[in-house]
Amino acid sequence: MNPNFVEELRWRGMIHDTMPETEEHLLESMRLAYIGFDPTADSLHIGNLVPIMLLAFFQRCGHKPVALVGGATGMIGDPSGKSAERNLLDETTLRHNQECVRAQLAHFLDFDSGAANEAIMVNNYDWMKDISFLDFIRDVGKHITVNYMMAKDSVKNRIQGEGVDGMSFTEFTYQLVQGYDFLHLYREHDCTLQMGGSDQWGNITTGTEMIRRIAGGKGFALTCPLITKSDGSKFGKSEGGNVWLDPKRTSPYKFYQYWLNTSDEDAQKYIKIFTFLNKEEVDALVAEHTEAPHLRVLQKRLAQEVTTTVHGEQQYEKAVQASQILFGRSTSEDLLKLDKETFLEVFDGVPQAKLDRGLLNDGLDIIGALVEQSGFLKSNGEARRALKENSISVNKEKVNDSRSLNTDDLISDQFVLLQRGKRNYFILIFQ
Repeated sequence: MNPNFVEELRWRGMIHDTMPETEEHLLESMRLAYIGFDPTADSLHIGNLVPIMLLAFFQRCGHKPVALVGGATGMIGDPSGKSAERNLLDETTLRHNQECVRAQLAHFLDFDSGAANEAIMVNNYDWMKDISFLDFIRDVGKHITVNYMMAKDSVKNRIQGEGVDGMSFTEFTYQLVQGYDFLHLYREHDCTLQMGGSDQWGNITTGTEMIRRIAGGKGFALTCPLITKSDGSKFGKSEGGNVWLDPKRTSPYKFYQYWLNTSDEDAQKYIKIFTFLNKEEVDALVAEHTEAPHLRVLQKRLAQEVTTTVHGEQQYEKAVQASQILFGRSTSEDLLKLDKETFLEVFDGVPQAKLDRGLLNDGLDIIGALVEQSGFLKSNGEARRALKENSISVNKEKVNDSRSLNTDDLISDQFVLLQRGKRNYFILIFQ
């Protein structure tokens, strides 16, 4: 017997609202549920991980997930939780973005095994593009009253809370288009459940209303709480903006660091939501963490699980190696393995000097490297004392005053890392 999906979400803290009888409906047989994804970028970000995990848990409980890419709705803009309209994209860009999104979802969902519950991806542009405006207002619009639409929080908030911009008719009709998606999937695929964040409740229930009024059927709704951080700031953002799933936008190292740096309170919540660990494993980790919080067991396991799922085992191990370099538990060999991008991210903000590569041809003496060429240390005397105290390292290896630098010392054929003590770093960039 398959696990109870609603029960699975309940212990993970992932249920905000469900329509009556949803749990019973899902226990009767394999069901189809869909969630919409915005295709206005060629990558998802970790703010999308909650809906992705909803679909992943749904599939693991024996049901069939439908990932809907909003090619049509992406051309309109969803007013929920937003105070401005989005940029509208052309079809070629939307198609490209759809393929990128599918590839990222494939890390979480089975699209290709041939199993009865393998995931499918659909694009609402495919069924919306041939519907004329007159057809839509005749066949769909007449069934939903303006009073019903105005009562939705997403509409009320935009109309009452806005200054000069207000809300366009295009955005006002968004809930009709999203509702029609649910109706279409109900008719064509027997999809009976739509899921999303709690801010989507109004749009989802418009869909269930259409199924009832137009198709004479019954649709169900389930929403998840919007995830926030314990300090009140928005989940999914870092100082540099969104944390993306695409390694070209957010490196695996920075991605790993984001999870590793979560607070104890957040890690305890996130490990239930963003990993596939079962209740017994999570409870054991929480107990272990409570015994020795300073070891950050929860954060390490959370970072491991999410990074491995999104980027693979090899990238996870590279991220761990790169992280250890900053905290002294690494060798020059580890350092020399770093690629240019990861090196610069690990040592982001470290002072640096650009030098002529020709200085390495005959060997650059260490005192010259520390003082005259870089200004890392103030004087030759200070450099000699530091070397005598054995506090200077080149690429994580202790050196004495007889050391000189040459091309063999270059990391990524470009960098040399100088270090005084444990935390005082300086980068030489040879060009």
